[in-house]
Amino acid sequence: MPSITTINVAHLHLLLNHVPTVGTVAALGLLILGFIRRNEGLKLVGLETLFAVALLTLPAFMTGVAGFDKIRHLPGVSEPAIRLHQDVAIYGFTWLEFAGFIGWVALWQARRHGRAARGLVPVATALTAVALLVMAQAANLGGDIRHPEIGPGTLAATIQPADFLASKISNVMVNSPWAWPASETIHFLGLSLTFGVLLAINLRILGVMRGIAFNDVHRLLPWGMLGFGANLITGMLFFVGQPRQYLDSAPFYWKVVFLMIAGANFLYLTVFEKAWPDDNRPREWNASAADKTMAAVSLFSWLAILYAGRMLPFIGHAF
Repeated sequence: MPSITTINVAHLHLLLNHVPTVGTVAALGLLILGFIRRNEGLKLVGLETLFAVALLTLPAFMTGVAGFDKIRHLPGVSEPAIRLHQDVAIYGFTWLEFAGFIGWVALWQARRHGRAARGLVPVATALTAVALLVMAQAANLGGDIRHPEIGPGTLAATIQPADFLASKISNVMVNSPWAWPASETIHFLGLSLTFGVLLAINLRILGVMRGIAFNDVHRLLPWGMLGFGANLITGMLFFVGQPRQYLDSAPFYWKVVFLMIAGANFLYLTVFEKAWPDDNRPREWNASAADKTMAAVSLFSWLAILYAGRMLPFIGHAF
């Protein structure tokens, strides 16, 4: 059975690169339709779709960087065009992740208070529209990589390699005496915060700490999301700063897979009503078998993330 590093990541990227564009169109369409029809349910579904798309954009971006490294020296491939495509994708990724975060906060407000804060949904919608415009431009520039005849491929050739955004990030992360250590510190603090919060919530679902109401433990979830966001930002700085450390590392790819599962746990804990107890008997609540399975899978995923990250220097040859 082939290992995950033998998969043609360029082909995998061609499959995943539709997620940021088509998925964002779907999310934005649901949000706009919700405003037109004044339907709160449609808005919430749009926000859920937005968060899912933001989560899946992570492997789409990473496989793109991996594909760049695999095809950059092939005949007929324009390396400046790939670099420009990557830079615009970084901007689009940033806008989309920010939109997904604001969308999650709106979902959290709706879960806790019955209705999302009035200002958050329009902000998430506007950010989604901006992300779609940037992602559409990134997708258009992707066509210049092997088919410069379909678009203006001359712009990329006029930019010096050191002037690309990814090159600037790499220069800071590698040559700065503080950037990488500071990012490592924030990364581990964020990981500890996220794992600690989800550990408490999922253990309560599994039947531990029965004396504490589930609603009280669940109030910690925004702190977990804050740590998740810190991990995402610093992790992307590491990856963009030194991508070749990770591209041929099997533990890194498994870490990304389990990170998607762990991220889905945030959405489950936020929007699925069956995971919530009766408000009249919060301390007597017992989770269903499905909820307990979800909690166990989430805890296993985080342990796998910790293991894969720690093993990068040993079995992944990342450093």
